[in-house]
Amino acid sequence: MLQRTIFNDDHNQFRDAFRKFVEAEIVPHHEQWEADQQVSRELWLKAGEQGFLCPTIAEEYGGAGVDRLFSVIVMEELARANAAGPGFALHSDIVAPYIVNYGTEEQKKKFLPPMVRGELIGAIAMTEPSTGSDLQAIRTRAVIDGDKVVLDGSKIFITNGYMSDLVVVACQLVDPDRGDKPQISLLLVESDRAGFTKEKPLKKMGQKAQDTCVLNFDGVRVPRENILGGDAGIGKGIPMLFGELAWERLMIGVLAVAGAEFCFQQALSYTRERKAFSQPVADFQDVRFTLAEMRAKISVGQAYVDQCLAQMLDGQLGAEDAATAKYWCSDMACEVADEAVQLHGGYGYMLEYPVSRAFTDLRAHRIYGGTNAIMKELIARSL
Repeated sequence: MLQRTIFNDDHNQFRDAFRKFVEAEIVPHHEQWEADQQVSRELWLKAGEQGFLCPTIAEEYGGAGVDRLFSVIVMEELARANAAGPGFALHSDIVAPYIVNYGTEEQKKKFLPPMVRGELIGAIAMTEPSTGSDLQAIRTRAVIDGDKVVLDGSKIFITNGYMSDLVVVACQLVDPDRGDKPQISLLLVESDRAGFTKEKPLKKMGQKAQDTCVLNFDGVRVPRENILGGDAGIGKGIPMLFGELAWERLMIGVLAVAGAEFCFQQALSYTRERKAFSQPVADFQDVRFTLAEMRAKISVGQAYVDQCLAQMLDGQLGAEDAATAKYWCSDMACEVADEAVQLHGGYGYMLEYPVSRAFTDLRAHRIYGGTNAIMKELIARSL
């Protein structure tokens, strides 16, 4: 593979520390978490204590104030350990940035420090049972009532949902006093509010340790000050959401490439050890060619993702480039995972082999963050 040049010594030291954390605190427990359909809350507290959550948040709010490559390292190391359960990326790099970029000073002081410490687990709720990628069609409704906002509706497929303490909810917000039409806005909703209920984690084909669930809001009353950005944020939900989508989609590209690398390493190791007709399976030309194709695909994906990361750091990441990374790398990862399973033969179909779990875990990358069909449409519009 090409040498990666985007990381410096500080990044490498952070990677070493987090890799040790993953090996000690995550890998030994991940199988049990898959059975439980959620990771332990203790893990979140340990991760926060050691500075692995929300590292990009400014020091004044408890973070380290470092660049996003530190977050990339967290994503890569989790993917390369085949540990899809901890929803650190969504918490640190999707939920927290909404508060950082659009929240009022009071919202930042209230919510960011406990998020850094792992005491407050974040989630974002956009998708509804009757809507997918069409954010304009959401039906969850919030009505301003004096100094309160009353929220009604349901959200589905919410990562970190069951363990969440704070949810950024996309809703149609109405202010009766102004007589305005409903405007899509984002609302910060604490999970201990009356009328806020969580259904049991959904049973998924993969990523089973992630607590994905349905959230229901039945007359949930939250302070008006919980409108993201305050009253100035009313009606700004769509631009807020779109403003973060490029980074979110690049994150999926990062996870996909790292997951593909895990599958490749599993296949390489297995075919070198497994013997057929008195020789290692890896000695057969067809197998060598398959491994070479896998290596080439991952290398190309890594180079493109790294270039996008460099552009992101310079503030130059374009929506179409992020869409390309998300679409191509997630498709590639599924292809690599499929080949890895095939190279394992019947054992690749057994749950006791890690490559089997990776195969189903990686499939979700082609769906969330906007389906790959939508990514192609975004790319086509830029031509």
